[in-house]
Amino acid sequence: MPYSSLPNTYEEFIKAFHPKSGLDLKFYKQNQMQRRILSFMNFHGFLSYPEFLKALGVDPVLYDAFFKHLTINVSQFFRDANQWKTLRETIIPLLLQSKNPLKLWSAGCSSGQEPYSLAMTMMDYFPTTKFTVLGSDIDVNVLKQAKNGLYKQNDFASTPPEILLRYFTPLDIGFQIKDQVKRQATFQHQNLLTDRFQSGYDFIACRNVVIYFTDEAKGILYNKFTNSLRPGGILFTGGTEHLFGMNQLGLKSVSSFFYQKQ
Repeated sequence: MPYSSLPNTYEEFIKAFHPKSGLDLKFYKQNQMQRRILSFMNFHGFLSYPEFLKALGVDPVLYDAFFKHLTINVSQFFRDANQWKTLRETIIPLLLQSKNPLKLWSAGCSSGQEPYSLAMTMMDYFPTTKFTVLGSDIDVNVLKQAKNGLYKQNDFASTPPEILLRYFTPLDIGFQIKDQVKRQATFQHQNLLTDRFQSGYDFIACRNVVIYFTDEAKGILYNKFTNSLRPGGILFTGGTEHLFGMNQLGLKSVSSFFYQKQ
């Protein structure tokens, strides 16, 4: 698909890239994102934005690699073990005081590790509770992996060994998540900044997604998340993402990185 113009500056590049990708890079911090783009261009031997943009328009493999590079898809099962301990010992019991079944959402779910971790937590520790888990991401390729459920050894650095034995089948090329877990999660393509959200969620996890977002984009996103939570619902953020404007959003901290809608 040809581009209508060939940009010479970063601002022109992100404007031209937006219609094809749906990814509006003006919502990302320019210094960090520009470095990521230039490092990718240099690694692949492109010396200018026009040359690079032409190549993206005709080489789908290059385009997919670039899109994945931009969206920073890094995840693990049960990443940050202490926070998952808080989730199962404090947060889920808190939610169950007022609501059953539970509606759970992993926003920016990458290859599915987080939504599947949510499902396994519910299956292990709350076996009588009905629940739904949604995983969403802007990258269609990582969503394909999530739906397929095949993972590598390094995806399990934070995973208790008994979980790996119970819920995964070892293969020569990795570990296949079992159907009993796969059935508990659904996945959809979604642009968090531009798409409309469903409402009535009991729990939303959005972790290590907004680290490159501008303050404006963060404000837009956290406001949308708050509106999507039911009263008493919980927003779960990443280990470097303290939510300093929570009072204006109508949220209160119930534990580190867990915020409840008032």
